Amino acid sequence: MPLRPEPVSSLPVVVTRPLQQAGAFAGRVQQLGRRAVVFPLLAIGPVDDDSELKATLARLHDFALVVFVSPNAIDAAFAHLQQWPRDVPIGIVGEGSRVALRGHGVDTGNATIYGPQRADKMDSEELFKSLPLEQLRGRRALIVRGQAGREFLSEALQQQGVEVELLTAYRRLAPELDAQNRLQLLDLLDGGADWVITSSEALRNLLHLARLAGGEERVVKLQRQRIVVSHHRIAETAREQGFVQVVLTGSGDERLLAALVPSAP
Repeated sequence: MPLRPEPVSSLPVVVTRPLQQAGAFAGRVQQLGRRAVVFPLLAIGPVDDDSELKATLARLHDFALVVFVSPNAIDAAFAHLQQWPRDVPIGIVGEGSRVALRGHGVDTGNATIYGPQRADKMDSEELFKSLPLEQLRGRRALIVRGQAGREFLSEALQQQGVEVELLTAYRRLAPELDAQNRLQLLDLLDGGADWVITSSEALRNLLHLARLAGGEERVVKLQRQRIVVSHHRIAETAREQGFVQVVLTGSGDERLLAALVPSAP
């Protein structure tokens, strides 16, 4: 008699965000009645030399718009800021960044914040559509990001006559595979899990670690597991990489958590 597949609710939920951001989300997963396992697929580190970061943040009034590409960019910048200048507009690309801004005391009550209007598609393209381009032409915008990133917004703004500066505020690092996390990863791959993935880079790191830990056999096991993703671009990457159970939720923790609610027996 064939074994019945394990109910989704009995599988662990793997929270793959950087360690600094994983704890709060893991706690909310536990509140759903699911077991949360924190397994970061990205590490966030400071820039080697923060002199440029500090100097640029000291002249925020030079810019007609400052875009933060992620919550990590916000946290890295605000580590060097006492207060946000009220007359400098902010651009963000996801709900996580809005939450991060609130954590630093910035919201629509004391700052102009531009963001995507579509809750199901929060990315640079949708942010660009929301920006007051007429007010920005001939002026300067600052994009605060990691050591590299997509160039869409920078190029699109420049095509509209906006001068763009890029500022590296933090570094994204791939996790090392050591004896401890290798055993943890093999246990998840062999026992089954639901994976919450919020960046394509993290997904590629997961595949690399699975291959290092257990070869192609473990990669195949991983590809059969359920992954919950927050953006259509991550979903496309997942399908291209052979994943067969891809759940696309849209941006924001509430949507991710809704996809993890245990189904009725």
